[in-house]
Amino acid sequence: MKPAPFRYHRPQSLDEALALLAGLGADAKLIAGGQSLGPMMNMRLAQPAELIDLNALPGLDGIRDHPDSLEIGALACHHTVASSPVVRKCCPLLAEAAQTIGHYAIRSRGTLGGSLAHADPAAQLPLVAATLGAEIAVVGPRGERRIAAGEFFVSLMTTALEPDEILVSARFPKTAPGERHAYAQFSRRRGDFALVAVAATLSSRALRLGIGGAEDKPVLLTDTVAGGGPDPAALARKAREAVHPVEDPRVPAVYRRELVEVLTRRALQKCLSSN
Repeated sequence: MKPAPFRYHRPQSLDEALALLAGLGADAKLIAGGQSLGPMMNMRLAQPAELIDLNALPGLDGIRDHPDSLEIGALACHHTVASSPVVRKCCPLLAEAAQTIGHYAIRSRGTLGGSLAHADPAAQLPLVAATLGAEIAVVGPRGERRIAAGEFFVSLMTTALEPDEILVSARFPKTAPGERHAYAQFSRRRGDFALVAVAATLSSRALRLGIGGAEDKPVLLTDTVAGGGPDPAALARKAREAVHPVEDPRVPAVYRRELVEVLTRRALQKCLSSN
């Protein structure tokens, strides 16, 4: 199928993009990599009358190394995030999860900002952002504001982003010395969205566990680590009980909960076995 007719705009600055967005109102949609919006337009699930292409905006595809965090521009593609030496060193969970997104062609076009703004509950980057406690920067007519990932993702493909705002970057905390991480997912075929995904970080004091695909937004569990370390089996059962998937004739809720338990146990075992 082909998309419904639309007018195409390619602003050359963030100010121009914001002006277009404000002037065109509800008829406008932003596009970056187009890996989510493009198929929806082709199937006419989305029919924007005005399409604003952000790819010419300068300075939104970089990675900035701050003392305690990495700030990644919204136009950075998944491949850049997955392969960047600084991301792999300072935020390895993010790099590992980005490497599992779709196929190489998708990773080369899809963007960090697009994935976060689309807020698919099965997507890797919203899950990692929620697990790590990332901070998401958006800009609108009222200036810039920064939103904690836990508040940014509201529900199924719904975020705290206002209609006249543009997501410009996300800041991820760096991995602390001695902190271990793991990412695990299950999908029907390689490159498909995960039925369930689990991201975990483990330090000497705390465990952060994020679960994607089980509910309409990432679920975050935290726990204090005692002397012997976490019990993977016990925490996996706890994670299973913490999620409440909706019934789906293709993927029953009980099956997703079983996947949560299995993947949580595997992720924790990987954290405990890594150096």
